[in-house]
Amino acid sequence: MTTTEGAGPLRRMTARSRGEEHRASTPLELLFDLCFVVAVAQAGLQLVHALAGGHPATGIIGYLFVFWGVWWAWMNFSWFASAYDCDDVPYRIATLVQICGVLIYAAGVERAFVDNDWTVAVVGYLVMRVALTAQWLRAAATAEAGSGARRTNVRYATGLVICQCAWVALLAAPDGMKRWLFLIVVVAEMLVPVVAERVGETPWHPHHIEERYGLFTLIVLGETMSAATVAVKSALDEHRALGELLPIAGGGILIIFAAWWIYFAAPAHQRLTGNRQAIPWGYGHFVIFASAAAIGAGLEVAVEHAVEHAHISTVAASAAVTVPAALFLLTVWLLHARHFKTGTAQQLVLPVSAAAIAACTFVGSLAVLAAGLVAAATVTVGVILAGRPSSPAHPT
Repeated sequence: MTTTEGAGPLRRMTARSRGEEHRASTPLELLFDLCFVVAVAQAGLQLVHALAGGHPATGIIGYLFVFWGVWWAWMNFSWFASAYDCDDVPYRIATLVQICGVLIYAAGVERAFVDNDWTVAVVGYLVMRVALTAQWLRAAATAEAGSGARRTNVRYATGLVICQCAWVALLAAPDGMKRWLFLIVVVAEMLVPVVAERVGETPWHPHHIEERYGLFTLIVLGETMSAATVAVKSALDEHRALGELLPIAGGGILIIFAAWWIYFAAPAHQRLTGNRQAIPWGYGHFVIFASAAAIGAGLEVAVEHAVEHAHISTVAASAAVTVPAALFLLTVWLLHARHFKTGTAQQLVLPVSAAAIAACTFVGSLAVLAAGLVAAATVTVGVILAGRPSSPAHPT
C-alpha cells in the first residue's frame, strides 16, 4: 500500500484489513515519531529543572500534563493510520501538517510547564486537529452510507471538534482553575474513542499497532539514553572526577537495556483481539512512555546532584531514577507481561524487581548503580525461568 519513491495517485480512503500481511510502519510514521520526540525532550528538560530545583510536586504534575498532550496526539494519529493509511498525496500532506502541529506544541511546552500558559500548546493542537478531523471526515465520506464505519468516523470527527473547542475555551479560564478544567477535558478526550467505537470498531491492525508502540518505546528509550549522555558529558567538560559519574552512567545503561529487554520479551499482538483488550493496553502506555522518558530526566538530575549543581537530598536525586524505573517495570507487567507468565515464580519477577528498585532509593550515592544491577538481575532471572522445559519462551 505504501511506496518509498513517492505517493501514489489519489485513492479512496477505504478501511484496511486486519488480516493484511506484512503490515509494517511506514517511513512517514517513523518521521512522525521522531518529531514527537522533540516534544518529549522538552517535557523531560522541564522535569529536570523542577526536580533539580527542589520542586518535585510541581515538576511531576507539570510533566504529566504536558506529556499527556504529546502522548494523546501520537495516539490519535497512530490508531487512525493503522486503520486508514492510504499513503496518497492528501494523506501525506495531512500527516505533515500534524507534524507541524506537534512542533508548535513542543515550542509551547516550557510556557505551559512553568507559567501555566497553554496558548502556544493549544495552537499546536489546533493545527493537528484540523488535519486529523479532515482525515476522519474523508474516511467517513468513503464508507458506505448508513454503515457503522461511517457513523464511527463521524463520531470521531465530532468528538475531536468538540474537545478542541474546549481546549480553546480553556485558555480564557482563570489560572487557578485551568488545571482542574484540564483534567475534565482529558477525560472527555479519552472517552471519544470509547463512544465512537461502540457503533463499529475501526479496523486497526494488531501487528501494526504493536510495532507502532514498540517503535515509540524505542525512540523514547533512545531519547533517555541521549539525555543522560549529554548530562555526563557536561559534567566531564567541567573536569569532574569520572568516579562520581561512572556509577550513574553504568546503572543508567543497565536500566535502559533491561527496560528494552523486558518490554519486547513477548508479542503483544496475540492479546490485541479487540477493543476490550486494546483500549486499556493502549491507554496504559501513557505510564510506560512517561516513565521511560522520566528515567532519562532522572539520570540528568542524578548527575547534577553528583556534581553539586542540584541542591537536593541524595534520596530525592536517587528517587528521580528509581521511581520511574520501578513504575516502568510494574506497568509493563500489569499491561502485558503477566499474560504470558506461567507459575508463581515467573509472575513475581517483575513486581518484586520493581519493589527492589524502589528500595534502592535509600542506599545512598550508589542508588542508580544498585537499581541498574537489580534490573540486570531481573532479566537474568527471567531468562533462567523461561529456559525451564515447562515455561514459554518469553525471557523476562
